[in-house]
Amino acid sequence: MTKQKFIKISILLIMLVVMAGVGCVSEEEPEMVTKSSVDVAESSASASSLLNVEPNPVTHWNPVSTTPKIDETAYIHPQASVIGDVMVGARVMVSPQASIRGDEGMPIYVGDESNVQDGVVLHALEVVNEEGEPIAGRLIDVDGLGYAVYVGERVSLAHQAQIHGPAYVGDDTFIGMQALVFQATVGNNCVLEPTSAVIGVTIADGKYVPAGSVITSQEDADNLPDVYDGYGYQHTNEAVVYVNTNLADGYNGVETHVEAH
Repeated sequence: MTKQKFIKISILLIMLVVMAGVGCVSEEEPEMVTKSSVDVAESSASASSLLNVEPNPVTHWNPVSTTPKIDETAYIHPQASVIGDVMVGARVMVSPQASIRGDEGMPIYVGDESNVQDGVVLHALEVVNEEGEPIAGRLIDVDGLGYAVYVGERVSLAHQAQIHGPAYVGDDTFIGMQALVFQATVGNNCVLEPTSAVIGVTIADGKYVPAGSVITSQEDADNLPDVYDGYGYQHTNEAVVYVNTNLADGYNGVETHVEAH
């Protein structure tokens, strides 16, 4: 064998070895890669669902680190964040980019069958000072217990809404897209239409706040219109709750056959 022929054969063998190493000549690789990708995706999703739920740090206003308490039937999307002294009830759906942050004002409560949609923020002002003494007016009393933020049952918090404590939202209430509740109480069966805001007031049961309205005086709050038969958003919350509770079930792998109301 000539030297040139030997070199050519050697180069060809090296190229074949390299190509086999990167998988260019493997017939089994597509199936192996697919299976591996699925396994990694499932593992990553599982890890994310744990990593995005974490205890609050110890601070001078709260020396206790508390891990969120989440009902097993709730679903926290891997791209959402739940931190600190937070309680999430049954069949609650927490969507991507939502933030429930109980690391400053706490605790934060989200009741059964409520939904926290994309980009929603739940947060609150500190409830104690640097000396560890309670700050007046920073907690909402519900059945003798204090909450920095309390969201009742079957409440819809639509995309990019903000509930900033001290704040209370009653049962069966719809908080529209980009609406704000700050240092305020919103009753049962209410509607905050998109981009509306209520600040420092109490909204009675069964009222609605028109889109774009900013309610900062109790007089204006008392004069808000009632939800009436035929009102455009009268049944919106029921439909939204239906969708999101079934989404929570679906993401958790639970089959449901509940009909829409």
